[in-house]
Amino acid sequence: MRIDLRSDTATRPTARMRQAMADAEVGDDGFGEDPTVNLLQERCAEAVGKEAAVYVASGTMANQLAMLVLARPGHRVVCGRGAHVATKEAGGSALLGGLSFTQLATVTGEISAEGLSAALRDGGPPVDLVVVENTHQSCGGYPWRPEALADLRAGADAAGVPVYMDGARIFNAALATGVPVQAYTDSVSALMFCLSKSLGAPVGSVVCGPASFVGEVRERKLQLGGGWRQAGVLAAAGLVALEEAPGRLHEDHATAQQLAKGMASISPGVTDPYAVRTNIVFADPSPLGATAQQVAARLKEAGVLCKAGGTRLRLVTHRDISPADIEQCLAAWSAVAKEYTATSRAVA
Repeated sequence: MRIDLRSDTATRPTARMRQAMADAEVGDDGFGEDPTVNLLQERCAEAVGKEAAVYVASGTMANQLAMLVLARPGHRVVCGRGAHVATKEAGGSALLGGLSFTQLATVTGEISAEGLSAALRDGGPPVDLVVVENTHQSCGGYPWRPEALADLRAGADAAGVPVYMDGARIFNAALATGVPVQAYTDSVSALMFCLSKSLGAPVGSVVCGPASFVGEVRERKLQLGGGWRQAGVLAAAGLVALEEAPGRLHEDHATAQQLAKGMASISPGVTDPYAVRTNIVFADPSPLGATAQQVAARLKEAGVLCKAGGTRLRLVTHRDISPADIEQCLAAWSAVAKEYTATSRAVA
């Protein structure tokens, strides 16, 4: 049996989700007539303190739709370096909206009002939008400090620029910082969050914000072919995820700590457990004398799946990963680490 740490999208629907999907009352969501979709949208908007929400197929689709509404072709979006919208969405913003990005230097994913102000004065195309990512995936799943987000919002308001949140894992951020979700969402004009990442639903994300904004997102959704029909079958699982998952995310944070501490104990220097705040662990295998791609391939042979970037491995814990699974991962890591360490010594 393989252990999949590539993403928290790897979860399978729970028995309760499958039953809810089988029993879902459905209608045509293209006409706004699917009662289960409508209920999910109401619950999601309520959960983040916004007027309305629209259910879409993915987080990338949610982000692209929001940016099509909030930014104009030929204009810019400001975000933190490595933000998903700028690096992981297949150039969709340039293709669909004619948008470019200014990525501000950041260690944690947080960006400042001062950084935004500098971008506004740098002589480039007009800045229409600020996008914040919370948690910031490429910075190790770091959660924004609510006060930092409030400061950025104040600076953006002074410049007349809206702030949108890619809140794919916002419930992880709230748990890690010990604040209600609305401590974040009150500081942004609109946001999306994923039902299919840490919350564990099989499909979907929601875009939330003022009713007028959500209405425009709905129009764009139809233009991009997103007018799905009896989508209540999927929304039913999202309702279960929204109800059950936030209360158990501490388990994923705990298994991420277990993994990071174990890897650091076996191979000092490959990862820093103190930098692991949520459910994402990054590891640099160079102390083993191996590349990320080499180690990922060997771990795959041992039944452990992870993602290899340029120099780092990414391992993400989720509902389907138990403490026992982590121990198996650490055993596989130990074997691979010994193999490469021995090879490096022999070559030396």
